Amino acid sequence: MTQPYSMRIAQHGGSDVFEQIPLELTTPQPNEVRIKHISIGLNFIDTYHRSGLYPVPLPAILGAEAVGTVDAIGADVDHLKLGDIVGYYNTGLGGYATHNTLSADRVFVIPSFIPATKAAAILLKGLTCEYLIKRCFPVQTGQTVLVHAIAGGVGLIACQWLKQLGATVIGTTSTTQKAEIATAHGCDHIIRYDHEDIAQRVMDFTDGAGVPVVFDGVGKSTFEASLDCLQPRGTMVSFGNASGAVDAIAPAILATKGSLYLTRPTLGHYIATPEELQQSADALFTAIQNGVRIDCDTEFNLTDVAHAHETLQARKIIGQAILRP
Repeated sequence: MTQPYSMRIAQHGGSDVFEQIPLELTTPQPNEVRIKHISIGLNFIDTYHRSGLYPVPLPAILGAEAVGTVDAIGADVDHLKLGDIVGYYNTGLGGYATHNTLSADRVFVIPSFIPATKAAAILLKGLTCEYLIKRCFPVQTGQTVLVHAIAGGVGLIACQWLKQLGATVIGTTSTTQKAEIATAHGCDHIIRYDHEDIAQRVMDFTDGAGVPVVFDGVGKSTFEASLDCLQPRGTMVSFGNASGAVDAIAPAILATKGSLYLTRPTLGHYIATPEELQQSADALFTAIQNGVRIDCDTEFNLTDVAHAHETLQARKIIGQAILRP
């Protein structure tokens, strides 16, 4: 048996702050379970936690999602049993380790039609897509929407799910390879933001009408163009900062550009209760069963997490990636 360990940070900074630390296994308390990880999600938000853009208490074991086997159960847990393949999204982190012990009401069973070796690639990103397109702005059949970074982890899931909902998808990306992948996942129109005017191309695709919603996880470099893509009373959903944090804006700009709505949501507020988390997970699993693919061709050993972060930040990962303990 591999000695339990974690990849911990004791300070915020670059990818060199990770250190491998032996992990002492804890016995679950009432309403807790311990999970032996099979696959661990790798997400851009992890780099924010590491760098300090989104500070976390130190020392910290990063990683908000993982899939594994239930190997110990505390008292008063009745919806899980030893050996169950389960997943979790945990705002308390702890994923970059061989094991994690957490509240059982934040854990859900992974359906048998989803491979455990790949499931962690789609939980956080899939739950994010669910709240964005089903609840933050409920996309309707026949609507045309703009999704930035369409070939990224969230983008490819969102594209497929939006097509299930009957939407027309405009996506932005930066390379021919990424454009081809997005098209293969159902994206109707591609904008190459490295050399095309985003707002102008959106107007071309919509006969000058604009779109009712923009889903923008890129941040600083796309924010202003996103506002210009919206139709009057449209909604700007700014949910990430891949290119850096968005500068402060004067609220009056929303009026001058068409009485726009602006929201900066986070997943945690949309799955705050066990019931919301389970409903969101169930919706994701249904979307997967209906054809949303898990594109996970990139794996890193957990001990090589520094290289994984560097690769992720260089935008060299297409689709999803996981860490394997």
